[in-house]
Amino acid sequence: MQPDVAPGRFDVHPRAGLFSLHTGVDWNHLADGKGLWFMVRAFFIGLIAMMIGAATPESGQAQTLGQVWVQIEAQPTLRAAEERARAYSGAFDDVAGFSLASGWYAIVLGPYERGAGFDRLGALRTERLVPLDSFLADGGNFRQQFWPLGASAASSAEQSAAVTPVDPAPVPVVPAEPAAPAAEPAPIAQPQPAPAETRPETLAESRRAEAALSRSEREDIQSALGWFGYYSAGIDGAFGPGTRGAMAAWQSAQTNEPTGVLTTAQRNALVGGWQSALAEIGLDRVRDEEAGIEIDLPLALVRFDSYAPPFAQYAEREGSGVRVLLISQPGDQGALFGLYDTLQSLEIVPLEGPRERRARSFEISGRNAQVESYSYAELSSGLIKGYVLIWQPSDSDRMGRVLAAMKGSFRSIGNRALDPGLVPLDDAQRAGMMDGLEPRRPAITQSGFYIDARGTVMTSAADVAACNRITLDGAQEAEVALADTGMGIAVLRPKGPLIPLGYARFSADLPREGADVAVAGYSFGDQLSLPTMTFGTFAAAGGLDGEDGVARLTLPALAGDAGGPVIDGSGGVIGVLLPKMETAGRVLPAEVSFFAPASGWAERLSPLGLGLAPVERSGALAPEDITAIGTDMAVMVSCWR
Repeated sequence: MQPDVAPGRFDVHPRAGLFSLHTGVDWNHLADGKGLWFMVRAFFIGLIAMMIGAATPESGQAQTLGQVWVQIEAQPTLRAAEERARAYSGAFDDVAGFSLASGWYAIVLGPYERGAGFDRLGALRTERLVPLDSFLADGGNFRQQFWPLGASAASSAEQSAAVTPVDPAPVPVVPAEPAAPAAEPAPIAQPQPAPAETRPETLAESRRAEAALSRSEREDIQSALGWFGYYSAGIDGAFGPGTRGAMAAWQSAQTNEPTGVLTTAQRNALVGGWQSALAEIGLDRVRDEEAGIEIDLPLALVRFDSYAPPFAQYAEREGSGVRVLLISQPGDQGALFGLYDTLQSLEIVPLEGPRERRARSFEISGRNAQVESYSYAELSSGLIKGYVLIWQPSDSDRMGRVLAAMKGSFRSIGNRALDPGLVPLDDAQRAGMMDGLEPRRPAITQSGFYIDARGTVMTSAADVAACNRITLDGAQEAEVALADTGMGIAVLRPKGPLIPLGYARFSADLPREGADVAVAGYSFGDQLSLPTMTFGTFAAAGGLDGEDGVARLTLPALAGDAGGPVIDGSGGVIGVLLPKMETAGRVLPAEVSFFAPASGWAERLSPLGLGLAPVERSGALAPEDITAIGTDMAVMVSCWR
């Protein structure tokens, strides 16, 4: 809005043959009779001025030859005017500011030759870079210059003289109107607040300034509120209850009165802070045609590094501690679920934090003392697309806002995904490209075995309770249903459906001393993907000192075998192998091993609704048959911390 326009002044547009009459009337008051009377009066004053100007060629010639400014705003206080001039100076390099005779303050662009001024004004209006009610001013109403900061009164006078040519012939003017009625506002005669520049902007002034904002400016305010975490709805430029509430919350956080209407200074601070933050991180739209992904990325913090399907890798820039992976691969639901498990095996995806796997997408949030990350992927039309953002925990606030921008902008484009053959590399080169994406190793790997057709697992209780995450055969997650450290046993239940190749059948009694036995287990941890069989003999019931609840074997078991099934000659399970026992000051022979007999812990399973299926055969089986039975029921139990 342009409140400070002299009645009767008009702008001539010679190219269009049009003029616009500036009446100085408050359009909000046209509903009452007095406002309409003022409007009619101003119109006739302007018409008389135009007729006098047309009858006086010398005056028109002087105005045409002079320089002009594009007046874009007028503010009631010096403080508000300086803030707006500072804001416009970020977009234009010829911003100036002058006090006006009315006591207001004008922000202008220029000066220009009159023809160039018309062109400049038209271009700015077309591109909506300035308010649509901006107009050309000849500078005759300008007084002291206040912008750029430090401009002197002398320079103001010189500029005013430069644009107001001295004409020996008097310029016709409109006769002064009779004194206005007492109710008529007389802004020049009214006393000004002292000092004007320290008076805070009133709520009414803030509302008027807000009403003059363009849609893009209003959308910027919503975007800034969203960036700082106060607004989460759509960016539409409409200031409804949600936007008002967000403004009030932001004002409260800045220790300002929460009116829900931002002052000019508050708008500048909010939007300026947002724009500064965007410039600092370089948030910009990236369209990766190879990966088929479009997304906003912080390009001041990351840079494209390489393709290592299924990832497009963006490495950290200048030690920012931020990395991005774009996920792109063909696949089905099985591949999506496999990717979910694979990501959680990487060091960049900590085990602590919420995660959810759905039928066609997943989310993983991970955090530890060294790294924090968020992973997302979705399945659509045979393609899996997603992204991973990795950052340092100390940068969580800023990266939370970056993550919100990535979530809001991510979309799959086209119908292509990264081809595993896109980068023809040997194993060494590919390993180098995957540097930093090394699989996480489990803290402990031990053995277990299935005890029913639903995939329930029996294993050793050692260290199970301290695991953040437990997996079966490196894929299926499991939870602890029972952990009895006294007996040394633990029961695990898979979190998803699982059908084992085989499960244990139990023998009712322990074998005779010296009878052949075997243990199925992962002797070498996760170094081998299949179980091994270790053969030995049954030594005695009880411990070395006659302890109950354990039995002894003569069998050279390794640490990874702990938790595996002890199988007798008929193929029946007689117990769970326990970890190597430590005795103070003694080192036992390597072939001495201990197990927890099934007869001692069978009743502990009843509260879980579990029972032990009996073995259905008698007599000794061949070693190869024992091996088949043992390897079908054995499972690798991995403990992740």
